[in-house]
Amino acid sequence: MEATTLSYTNLHNHGELFANFFRARHETFISRKRWDLPQVDGMEFDQYDTAASRWVAVHDRGQILAGVRLIPTTHQVGIYSYMIRDAQRGLLPSIPSHLLYEEAPIASHIWECSRIFVSEHVPAQQRMSVHSQLIREMVVSARHLGASKVLGLIPAVAVRGGRRVGLECVPTGPVLDIDGAHVCVEISLATKLH
Repeated sequence: MEATTLSYTNLHNHGELFANFFRARHETFISRKRWDLPQVDGMEFDQYDTAASRWVAVHDRGQILAGVRLIPTTHQVGIYSYMIRDAQRGLLPSIPSHLLYEEAPIASHIWECSRIFVSEHVPAQQRMSVHSQLIREMVVSARHLGASKVLGLIPAVAVRGGRRVGLECVPTGPVLDIDGAHVCVEISLATKLH
């Protein structure tokens, strides 16, 4: 099992892995969860999958085991910036606009994590180690990109689960019913995963 952070700049080194990442997202979010998302050729993507994004993949022999997307909070393409901010601005009708207690930040040291998943094909006894590897690589990548904080909209039950993988997820908004209970959290990277 290994972890790779994918970007447009290293796509030529990881072409099939990059495509498999989006296929795994399709399987997770469209096939299994039945979310209404853009898709083509069995791959899921949206307006936040831009050249500014990074995709962290945990994989084994080309099979994607888990993944997460990182987006800078400073990036903007057309009317879109990042998911949490755009939801707060009323641009994403599937996510309530009152998801944060304060205005969504725009800062070079804050990145958003979204579309986090662990494949349903990962056996139960391996899920924790796969998830831990994903979080470790996400933290390393985010730090490398200059982030000291990460924002995310995660299942409410994952707030306590974050501690098991060394993260303190501090709620920054109310618990909302978005295909189950979800909450926005802020994760400080300053002291994590030495």
